[in-house]
Amino acid sequence: MSSIEKLSIRGIRSFSPNREQIIEFYHPLTVLLGDNGCGKTTVIECLKLACTGGLPPGARSGQSLIHDPKIAGTNEVKASIRLRFRNRAGKAMVVQRTYQVRQTKKNLVFKALDGVIRVVNELGEKVSLNHKCGELDQHIPDMLGVSKAILESVIFCHQEDSNWPLREGAELKKRFDNIFESARYTKALEAIRKLKKARMDNAKDYKRDLDVLTPPRKARK
Repeated sequence: MSSIEKLSIRGIRSFSPNREQIIEFYHPLTVLLGDNGCGKTTVIECLKLACTGGLPPGARSGQSLIHDPKIAGTNEVKASIRLRFRNRAGKAMVVQRTYQVRQTKKNLVFKALDGVIRVVNELGEKVSLNHKCGELDQHIPDMLGVSKAILESVIFCHQEDSNWPLREGAELKKRFDNIFESARYTKALEAIRKLKKARMDNAKDYKRDLDVLTPPRKARK
């Protein structure tokens, strides 16, 4: 069974880019408490970002997600999120995502750098595997055994997006289709039907060829 154990945040929102902040998750429940603006929502955003790569609402394509370079007194800020978790097989793993914001004359430029997955191999050695962001977005939900749609819309649902069950029909249907993967199910059924039809057509062709190639039997006297 998969589980989340520890989260490290550096340079995200109001978290300092010069100091790593670590939160450990206890089982079966961890409660986040604190005053407004202390970073509770940022913790949820970082969990979602580490697992799915999805930016939170209002992140302005990432520019407002990273600590402001003006506040840090520099032209460039690097931020990182590290998440230690156990995959569905119970194996300990660490995923790290790194981001960068650079202040230009006109605006802020956001960039997502390649991520890293760290695992312990059969010899007990720590192995680091570099992945592009898009690859991590697919691998981590598979390792956790939870679909990306459930991670985004249920487990790590942002407070500004928490009213999605009250939205209009078409948008609500699309959200539920993604959660229950009904589109994939429909595509799989269609693929099975096409494969079945192709196999039956092949069977008819083979039977016809067999009838042509098989010599007629002589009638017994």
